[in-house]
Amino acid sequence: MITRVRKYIRDNRMLKAEDMVVAGVSGGADSIAMLHILKSLQKEIGFSMEVVHVHHGIRGQEADRDEQFVEKICRDWGIPFRSRHYPVPELSGKWKLGEEETGRIVRKQAFQEEKKRLGFSGEQSKKNGQFRVALAHNRNDLAETMLHHLARGTGIRGLSGIQAVNGEIIRPVLCLERKEIVNYLKERGISYITDSSNLSDDYTRNRIRNHILPAMEQKINAKAVEHMAETARVLAEADSYLQKKGRELLAGCRKENGYLLDEKFFVQDSILQEYAVMEAFEILSGKRKDFTSLHVDQVLSLQKKENGRYINLPESLRVIRQYGGVCLKKNSASDRENAASTEKKVLAGLREMSVELPVPGILESPFGVFESKIFSYKKQKIEEKKYTKWFDYDKIKNSPCVRTRRQGDYLTVNSEGGRKKLNRIFIDEKIPAEMRDRLPVVAAGSEILWIPGGRMNEKYKITSTTGRVLELHYQGGALA
Repeated sequence: MITRVRKYIRDNRMLKAEDMVVAGVSGGADSIAMLHILKSLQKEIGFSMEVVHVHHGIRGQEADRDEQFVEKICRDWGIPFRSRHYPVPELSGKWKLGEEETGRIVRKQAFQEEKKRLGFSGEQSKKNGQFRVALAHNRNDLAETMLHHLARGTGIRGLSGIQAVNGEIIRPVLCLERKEIVNYLKERGISYITDSSNLSDDYTRNRIRNHILPAMEQKINAKAVEHMAETARVLAEADSYLQKKGRELLAGCRKENGYLLDEKFFVQDSILQEYAVMEAFEILSGKRKDFTSLHVDQVLSLQKKENGRYINLPESLRVIRQYGGVCLKKNSASDRENAASTEKKVLAGLREMSVELPVPGILESPFGVFESKIFSYKKQKIEEKKYTKWFDYDKIKNSPCVRTRRQGDYLTVNSEGGRKKLNRIFIDEKIPAEMRDRLPVVAAGSEILWIPGGRMNEKYKITSTTGRVLELHYQGGALA
């Protein structure tokens, strides 16, 4: 295994002489094995190393036990140790984030604080080596990430999973499966600890880890994790290639204050257009994280709209349909102030607007165009298009209307009558926060019948007892 990890480090150019490695060690099997392997290779490669352990303030005495265990391992193996404490539950409430996400943020913060303490600035150190953060993700983690992203909705990049090298972050044991790691430690008599929270099914990732992946390996293919890792590698190469081609396409659209997506841009393959727009987001804003495929779709859809239409995006980006194409730019301070004022007025007007849906008939509104039809159900094939839905009309008691979200809105989300708040659905489906007050919904009182382009209410789906069908068709997309 040490030979395999050595080759993996070399093939991915993870480490060289004089690099400084800060290893994130929790005390679990993966991180202890990674630490032992790195220690075995340290003299040969010539890098420096220390350990950072993050105490999340969540599991009480168990968390204290983990910290003490890692400190003892480091003392026995002669590795510098540093522990950083964060009150994750308190920060989670303050930041209005889940504990999982808060934990990720504080871990990143811990490594950046260590980088600063060690005297690194930017990518380079005071000498010739670089700063590296070693994380102990393995092939099983990669497979879990692929499945999680696939279930939530993703693209090629999301399916390529976890990368061996991502900026300062390296993952030396990503070439190993979890069972190999456990066997490695057992053969050498090396102790490790188990985080009790990993055994709980409270988190989605744990359910994938404890149930879905084992079922795939036991009932479908014993080498499922290995094959998923190879697929992730191929997808990562495809993503890298498309990113390169998208960057080349975008370069031809560069203007002094941003980018102009012209006629030549829009005759290119749609996948290259999407990659180019995402690249523009990152260049103009300095980040990619806050942008989704929904933002990309909004930009590309402006090509078919009249001049003067615009959208405001995160990080003060503004997209305008103008003569010659679609312009992407970053707003100036005065532009941002004017845009914020206009946006506030628009949203205030939308929140107060509720337009009754004529049944049957056509509604042309600021929310888009809605067409409704009524007909008898005679076992016809049910329409399952994104912007056309069929409802059991006789079950709808209140007059449907079109509006934006309001406090108390909900959908029935399963056949047992389970309900979910509309705001929760927006979060689960990764609808950007700045769009949630603009998206139209079809409602009957506080009950949402349909989010055009998204989910419909399970309560009103067609069944064998349906008498009359209400067909709704939507045109217009999200408000610009």
